[in-house]
Amino acid sequence: MQSSSRTSTRFRSAAVAALVGLLAFFAGPGSAQAEPTAADTAVGDVTGFSADGSVYHLRAGTAEARVSFVSEETFRLELAPGGTFTDPTGTDIVLPQGTPPRTHWKDRGDRYELSTAKVTLRAYKSPLRFALFRADGSQVWAESKPLSWSADTTTQTLARGADEQFYGAGMQNGRGNTSHRGQTVEVGVDGNWDDGGHPNSVPFYLSSAGYGVYRNTYAPNTYAFDDPVTASAEEQRFDAYYFAGKSSKDVIGQYTKLTGKPFMPPIYGLENGDADCYLHNANRGERHTLDALKIADGFVDNDMPNGWMLVNDGYGCGYENLAETSKGLGERNTKLGLWTQDGIANLAQQVKDGQRVAKLDVAWVGGGYKFALDGCKDAYKGIEDNSDARGFTWAPESWAGAQRCGVQWSGDQSGSWDFIRWQIPTYAGSTMSGLAYTTSDVDGIFGGSPKTYTRDLQWKSFLPAMITMDGWAASDKQPYRQGEPYVSINRKYLKLKESLLPYMYSYAHEANTTGVGPVRPLALEYPDDPTAATDAAKYEFLTGEDFLVAPVYQDSATRDGIYLPKGTWIDYWSGRTYQGPTTVNGYSAPLDTLPLFVKAGASVPMWPGIRSYADRTANSPLAWDVYPQGTSSFDLYEDDGVTRQHRDGKYATQRAEVDAPRTGAGDVTMRIGASKGNFQGKQSTRPYQFTVHTGDAPQQVELGGRKLPQFNSLAAYDKASQGWFYDRDDRGGVVKVKTASLRTDTPFEVKLKDAAAVGGAHPGAAATLAVAPGQELGAGVAGKVAVDVTAGNSDATGAGVTLTAPAGWSVTPSAAVGRIPAGTTRRVEVAVTPAKDATPGDTALGAVVRYRSAGQDRTATQQFGASVMPEPPTADTWASDLAWLKSTNGYGPAERDRSNGESGAADGHTLTLAGTTYTKGIGTHADSDIEVYLGGRCTALTADVGIDDEINGYGEVAFSVEADGKVLWTSPKVTGASAAVPVDVKLDGARHVHLKVTDTNGSKTGDHGDWAGAKFSCS
Repeated sequence: MQSSSRTSTRFRSAAVAALVGLLAFFAGPGSAQAEPTAADTAVGDVTGFSADGSVYHLRAGTAEARVSFVSEETFRLELAPGGTFTDPTGTDIVLPQGTPPRTHWKDRGDRYELSTAKVTLRAYKSPLRFALFRADGSQVWAESKPLSWSADTTTQTLARGADEQFYGAGMQNGRGNTSHRGQTVEVGVDGNWDDGGHPNSVPFYLSSAGYGVYRNTYAPNTYAFDDPVTASAEEQRFDAYYFAGKSSKDVIGQYTKLTGKPFMPPIYGLENGDADCYLHNANRGERHTLDALKIADGFVDNDMPNGWMLVNDGYGCGYENLAETSKGLGERNTKLGLWTQDGIANLAQQVKDGQRVAKLDVAWVGGGYKFALDGCKDAYKGIEDNSDARGFTWAPESWAGAQRCGVQWSGDQSGSWDFIRWQIPTYAGSTMSGLAYTTSDVDGIFGGSPKTYTRDLQWKSFLPAMITMDGWAASDKQPYRQGEPYVSINRKYLKLKESLLPYMYSYAHEANTTGVGPVRPLALEYPDDPTAATDAAKYEFLTGEDFLVAPVYQDSATRDGIYLPKGTWIDYWSGRTYQGPTTVNGYSAPLDTLPLFVKAGASVPMWPGIRSYADRTANSPLAWDVYPQGTSSFDLYEDDGVTRQHRDGKYATQRAEVDAPRTGAGDVTMRIGASKGNFQGKQSTRPYQFTVHTGDAPQQVELGGRKLPQFNSLAAYDKASQGWFYDRDDRGGVVKVKTASLRTDTPFEVKLKDAAAVGGAHPGAAATLAVAPGQELGAGVAGKVAVDVTAGNSDATGAGVTLTAPAGWSVTPSAAVGRIPAGTTRRVEVAVTPAKDATPGDTALGAVVRYRSAGQDRTATQQFGASVMPEPPTADTWASDLAWLKSTNGYGPAERDRSNGESGAADGHTLTLAGTTYTKGIGTHADSDIEVYLGGRCTALTADVGIDDEINGYGEVAFSVEADGKVLWTSPKVTGASAAVPVDVKLDGARHVHLKVTDTNGSKTGDHGDWAGAKFSCS
């Protein structure tokens, strides 16, 4: 595809022209690489000193430094090379901080010491250099050189500790959740929304040595975390705030106390949002704003959560019938949002008509970070000034302070495996700069595929903010558009996100209180674990303290390199336990399975079974998902979810406490405290449900000291209003408990007598299952799946294995294995016949073994993927007529019997190579991979390959044919001016064949690779 015929953002020609000028102004002076200058000037010896309360002045010739203490652990350091202090940010970013702390100073001869009760800043006299110490005398940081300046830059140089790690700098695409040590990080708008870009930059970084630095400026910054560390801003003034804390969380808290705590979103802001243009959409034909209601109906009809909709998201898109649209969306439990391409001059009336979400854009934000920050604040305030709702904005480019008024997202991107990969560290890394709500469009706004969409949606369901963008790709990208099995999987994760709203909302309250966002790098929760700072933990993150998410970012049904830190971790889907620190390789992750782990000790509040927060009624249950280990607790936060009354104290908290053995057998006690506080709509009574992961059945269950009835079947339990049931088939064995409606202002206690901590009364007794990847089954053909059963530290007896499979499949359970000795593995084959109409490709199945071990009847499960193969060809067959097991493509879909077109299917042209046209063949765009299944029945592949004539000489690629893991043929480099290259490859015995086109010059411009006349000789 020629670069002129596609764009990586939603900007079109007029917008792009305007944006170029805006970005140049937006970045400010020096946004490009500065020209070499003469040696920097360093501050000299101290020539004067004065103190004024908590403010100190140190003169060094014509330069002057000023130290202003804000709190006992926070102070501001300024340097004016010419002796005159300036403050371009004014009151834009730093909030009023109240009365300064008491300070004192001493002249130690070689230095002045400026002290609070907790820290001392040393100002060495010759030359003027600064170093920070705690009250116990330990050093926090020290300058290895004096502050210096050039015509347009000021730089601080700090000594780097032997093991010191660095984080922050805002949203850094592709990095940030692991250490910046040894890297150079840029802070400033660069217009790059891809890997390596840095939208939503923040001039703040923190160190594992227990401090953070906020550079109080609108100028671009560069932080080189080498030895020594150099931190520069492109202005001839130095202005920085320093925070000394007990932990990184403490430092983030001090920084956000200074610049603003993350805002408290409305509850619908934590639900999925959807965006498109519904007025005169050039990509979709004539339609109107009220057509958005049909899309909202699609979410309802497909039982999929959706909290809000942007109805005008597209350049040049307006709206009509706004109040009527808002009313209709409200009837579907969906809030109205607008994209503010044209600014916010009409925001007041729009909010009165029902707007509750404002998405900002760089095309109108204007020149400079101040304008961007003001836009965020003004849109936020506009919603609150004209309704009783909370401000809720989204922004693609922002600066320090934006956390207090909006969500930051990483820009317009294209759906692909690579985008999933580098987005994983981006958002958790942003938390280290106080950005609590960061995300991007599910599967991008261009490109993508049903598989990348589903994989992307899975893990983004564990981000607090989430959006799907529909109208810029070849077809609409709502989560119910992809067909099965994708729709069912998307529903599963959207509803899981919905059920976890009380957990996420409680962490949103924590962010609003402490500054620490819900999505976290491992290094934030495990600062003493050296592995957490490294790339070993780069492609995973924590949601809250309890969930560890390790997304699949390759076209694979397994995930390697999942690092689990110290503690006991439980596979969310199977109940299998792992003892950290450990690295899990070969984790079975078929398409419907996100690698997800829960930390032992977790008590997770949930709202079961809802599609929208508005589905909750006065009688709705509160569920607790409990993983008992030792003593643990969780503080549930609740308010009305929509209005600002919580700011006036109208909210409630309720603590869940769990006492359990550290390991093995014992009682498990769950104490649910009284709900303290009040708000409109608060439940005065409610039923409770508990799912307690014990791995063994208790002797009895008590509520307030009275025995609850036990049920012998799940069906009987479901019908009852109160009681308990031990479900051996659910995730390794869970105790399910429910109560009748109880008063929320009264504490109560549920006790499981003679139960166990997570992992069971006999830890390690549970068996585990493994299914080798790559097992193949034929549609409608009897086959077998090999399942390995490994006994734990006790023998497994009577082990019978079966499979869970889609409707229409036939499964014959294996005969029971009499005994599997402790620690040994037995392979069992299960007979299975896929449905005749089973869709070729990967299918998610489940292996189930029921057995007895350590005196208990037990069940172990394992999800896995099997490949359903289409019927192989029995005669000569065109490659374009076969089913494709894989069809990855560099841009848009690969085309059958047409050249690669734009982003839609069948929008290419006649295949043409060197003046010859072809009626059959495959049109691709590098890098591409077409996989077909031949089943060993074909002997050769013939074709002509080259870059399609429509490219007019552009492009440079290479073609290759691979079979069963071996490269059979590779072309020379082919350009747009090359003659067609003939292909004649022997395939005797080949089962899987890949036709690949690879870019060879680092540019994807014009890389339209044609497999013209591609034909398999088969029998």
